[in-house]
Amino acid sequence: MTYLGLALVLAAAVCHATWNFFVKRINGGPELIWLFSIISTALYLPLAACILFSEHAALGLVHLGFIAGSATLHLGYFLLLQTGYRKGDLSLVYPTARATGPIISTALAVMLLGETLNPQMAAGAAIIILGVFFLTGGIRRSAAGSTASLLFGLAAGLLIGSYTAWDAYAVSSLLIPPLLLDYASSFGRSILLAPVAMRKRDLVRRHWQEHRSGVIAIAVFNPLAYILVLYALTFTPVAYVAPLREVSVLLTVLAGSLLLGEGKIAQRLGWAAVILAGMTILVAA
Repeated sequence: MTYLGLALVLAAAVCHATWNFFVKRINGGPELIWLFSIISTALYLPLAACILFSEHAALGLVHLGFIAGSATLHLGYFLLLQTGYRKGDLSLVYPTARATGPIISTALAVMLLGETLNPQMAAGAAIIILGVFFLTGGIRRSAAGSTASLLFGLAAGLLIGSYTAWDAYAVSSLLIPPLLLDYASSFGRSILLAPVAMRKRDLVRRHWQEHRSGVIAIAVFNPLAYILVLYALTFTPVAYVAPLREVSVLLTVLAGSLLLGEGKIAQRLGWAAVILAGMTILVAA
């Protein structure tokens, strides 16, 4: 893996943990997704227009179909993640989703994109699964929210793995510019969730009035995190990028336990470190 690819993915992990922290703190629903998506659409419009015209991107029916599919997968992920955050702990839902995501995306990359899987990769995946299991309480789970957090995290991980493999093919094989692919996703969410936002306009107004800086932070860092990953995917295999970006798990566990008062910092950091070790084994394979 090149140093440039490593730098892009690590920067993306910091951005990803940052916007997830603000999403949890605001504790909104589809109306919040619409709000930060519409702001992202406005903020990134100049860059999207510049790339569209300067790179003379050729977007045929196949390209548009993959862009639409990507937007759909990402919308499903956002809606599921928002529900999980309202019903569980950030430092449980998020690590579970981010740990299972690379396993699924790596499997899809092997089956559909022709990437290779060796025993070291398989060992890393097993360590990640073990870390996730104990991070959420293991066989002695007793907290009511732990099971819900685990289920929401696993479902979100399935969508993460699916859109990662899908988007990797879009940017590496179809040569869709990464920023345009992510911009279309933000734009699609803005359109599809507009009816919900209109029904909940009072709540949208309250989010903006009470959490303006947080909403803007999400609007900036949410697209940036994935745009950086997409650029890395243009020259780096999914089997390396998907696990490495999960460094954000450690950052998010810190944010949830220290800043949101979710507690169990030592236990959660310990198992998050195990997850990180598994991801390191995957990357080094």
